[in-house]
Amino acid sequence: MHAKGKPLAKGVDIDVLARRTPGFTGADLANLMNEAALLTARRGFKEIGMPQLEEAIDRVIAGPERKSRIISEKEKRVIAFHEGGHALVGHALPGADPIHKISIIARGRALGWTLALPTEDKYLVRRSELRDELAMLLGGRTAEEMIFQDPTTGAQNDIERATQIARAMVTEYGMSDEIGPQQLRAEERRRVFLGREFGHQANYSDEVAARIDSEVRRLIDEAHQTAASILSEHRATLDGWPTR
Repeated sequence: MHAKGKPLAKGVDIDVLARRTPGFTGADLANLMNEAALLTARRGFKEIGMPQLEEAIDRVIAGPERKSRIISEKEKRVIAFHEGGHALVGHALPGADPIHKISIIARGRALGWTLALPTEDKYLVRRSELRDELAMLLGGRTAEEMIFQDPTTGAQNDIERATQIARAMVTEYGMSDEIGPQQLRAEERRRVFLGREFGHQANYSDEVAARIDSEVRRLIDEAHQTAASILSEHRATLDGWPTR
């Protein structure tokens, strides 16, 4: 098997590569193959294997390993439990994508990450699947609370993404029984006078805004409770996670 003259080793899973590179342009794929070829040559191999391709994708998407970043054993343990929480919750929920890879190697701004890959192309997402995604996103923070009783700032991006999804469910997708099927996004307000900035103006009342906030909070609280229930049930697995 070859890719523009670059020999690929047997065992390369094209399906996994396709699922890991959605939206990649031809230039992105060429960059990926060049990166994998360089990794292969540095390690003295003659064919590009799946490990080199996987690492090349990680480098293209998240950046190279931050070997200069010194992380203490204490923080490594927190990161391991955090990622273990994501993985356990995602594995237990039927609507979450299958867990493909878990890493506690720092890349870019991330100290660790858990990768879930869909098994097929999806153009529609069910409400139950979004709820499961919320629970998985909060699995890391919940694991920190359960193990250390003192959560860290490591869940910042997870919380941001969960809040965006929950708010979209309420204001864009009509997935709140309390609010109903209405689109309630803030509309862009253009200012024509020099020196004034662009802004956004809500097309709903303060009362409705409070109800939206309440529904977003409810969705996130329910996801947090789901994650806590799963991690409590599988606490033995979570406790053994960092030492495996």
